Amino acid sequence: MAIDTTDIPKMDFGITDTDRRQIIEGLKRLLADTYTLYLKTHNFHWNVTGPMFQTLHQLFMTFYTEQWAAVDLIAERIRAMGAPAPGTYEEFVKLTTIKPSNGLPKARQMIIELVEGQEAVARTARKMYSVAAQADDQPTCDLLTQRMQIHEKNAWMLRSLLEE
Repeated sequence: MAIDTTDIPKMDFGITDTDRRQIIEGLKRLLADTYTLYLKTHNFHWNVTGPMFQTLHQLFMTFYTEQWAAVDLIAERIRAMGAPAPGTYEEFVKLTTIKPSNGLPKARQMIIELVEGQEAVARTARKMYSVAAQADDQPTCDLLTQRMQIHEKNAWMLRSLLEE
């Protein structure tokens, strides 16, 4: 789905309008994935049960708190690039790569789905990194590098809970 960025204002900070449009499109997808993962993680935090309740409840809170801060950073980067940030469920559903849960899964399935979500956000960030790097957009590259590092670490931490 192409994202309408035709209304972005002219800016001259060394990034072409074409590159800026591509970066904005990628950041909007990253924002949608991050916000969708935030919602899923917060939902699981509220609803997890079982023998690992306390551990998972706390871990999920750590993750969703960090994700909540990240959505603001990503949205602000979109704004700095001259475009409005998406901010509705309808927009996020169209942009995200993260699949919704079927009902309320058990704790182990929650972990599996959150691993998949963490990996999805890392993939979205990695996919657009080369676009930002080619445009010499260091602030976006820095943001993407941080997002990949965090989501890859979170996926590792969650996967370790699945080991026997």
